Amino acid sequence: MFEIHQAGPADAGEIFTLQRAAYVDEAQTYGDPFILPLTEGLGRIETLLADEGALVLKAVVGSRVVGAVRAGVTDTTGVVGRLVVAPDLRRRGIARALLSRVEEELRERRPDLAALTLFTGAQSAKEQRLYREVGYAETHRERVADHLVMVHMRKELSAVGAAR
Repeated sequence: MFEIHQAGPADAGEIFTLQRAAYVDEAQTYGDPFILPLTEGLGRIETLLADEGALVLKAVVGSRVVGAVRAGVTDTTGVVGRLVVAPDLRRRGIARALLSRVEEELRERRPDLAALTLFTGAQSAKEQRLYREVGYAETHRERVADHLVMVHMRKELSAVGAAR
């Protein structure tokens, strides 16, 4: 079983390593070893985790970080990013639990949130299916390179849910 906690500066190395491991198969799918999650440096993650206002959650099994997600807010929209799960522990509910928890945390911090957004690759069918299952709908697609199309998704938040 896993637990979810706020990540801190001491988690930077593990999250950096986890992120690289989690995105290798996506890089192979797109034939591009330079996708942003694989080129993001350890220093950037350290800076993010040192920011007290940052929302970065980690899923842990014992002392091992097995999943992570980060989020921010733009106006009244939460922006979810870098959802990662250790390749050997996928399909065990970790990603779903991280999405649920990041939504709870964002709602708690910002009760005025109207929606959550995220994006994923057009060829990432499993990820798109998960996002749809938890309430996201595709809003548009964006070609960012000849070989790469991003699918942007949005989840509307009800005022009733936000006022819990």
